[in-house]
Amino acid sequence: MNKLKKILFRWETALILILALEIIVFGAINPRFLKINVLLGSINDFVSTCIISLFVTFVIITGGMDISGGSIVGLTSMVLGLLWQDAGLNIWVAIPMAILVGGLCGALNGFLVAYTRVQAMVVTLGGMFLYSGLAVVLGSLSVSSAFEGIGGFPDAFVQIANGKTFGIPNPFLIFIGLAVIAYVLLHKTNYGRYVFLVGVNQNAAQYSGINHKLVTLSTYILSGMSASVAGVVLTSYLGSSRADLGKELTMPVITAVVLGGTAITGGKGGVVGTAIASIVVGILRFGLQMAKVPTQYLDIPVGLLLVVAVAVRGVMGQVRKPSFLNRKFSKEKAAA
Repeated sequence: MNKLKKILFRWETALILILALEIIVFGAINPRFLKINVLLGSINDFVSTCIISLFVTFVIITGGMDISGGSIVGLTSMVLGLLWQDAGLNIWVAIPMAILVGGLCGALNGFLVAYTRVQAMVVTLGGMFLYSGLAVVLGSLSVSSAFEGIGGFPDAFVQIANGKTFGIPNPFLIFIGLAVIAYVLLHKTNYGRYVFLVGVNQNAAQYSGINHKLVTLSTYILSGMSASVAGVVLTSYLGSSRADLGKELTMPVITAVVLGGTAITGGKGGVVGTAIASIVVGILRFGLQMAKVPTQYLDIPVGLLLVVAVAVRGVMGQVRKPSFLNRKFSKEKAAA
């Protein structure tokens, strides 16, 4: 009974109820919204948000911030297109190289944050402008026009985002696979414990023998690589490499992470909440589009959702500590 009560009062349960409410409301407005193929197909419109938010969660748990993911999406797209079209590389060789570029962008962000102690917001804001500028420069080097982008990718590549496996859209399977990896990494390994400890108290982590700078750096690398994976999937979905891909992702990603229960001050959070919240944010935007709300107004409800979620969680105090931290603090309290 107590176990059932704990499940019912979890924040993730509230998110699932919000998701169900969205489906009911938007289904009442437009019955086509309730079709399974439409719902599953909608993941293509917001899978980039889902993928990036999973690993930005790691960054925010350490007490950091990463708003450069959207720019890395565009940069990855251009690198991928140039390597394939202009350099003549096989597309399956170009993909890991493009993801490596995202990892290097994340490493630069993480190095500056961890080793120079510049504020994460300032570093990633600079990174956002730097990477989007580099994407534009790369676009000017291509034989294709910047307006049209680089197209004509092989069918096998286009099917990454537009194909299905056992009737399920591939982007949804990619998202589930990455969510499982992120969950195991954050909640089932010593590395995940280090991430939480760095977010709770960097000095305590250092005294415990944890290289908190290296842990911080690694979270930004993961965030950068996830943005690159999102860039590959988005390029596959659109069938075109463009420098401006992902520019609008910053606000939905941060909203998904915070709405999912990750404390903006660090030390608390989880992958499951972020995964569900990213779908809540994505379905909200998709449902509003199907309700014929103009695109330029879609950020208003997302921003409102972010503010309300933070306020409600602040009042209810439902942000939970990881279980191993609760045990640690309980022992310290008992010893005192």
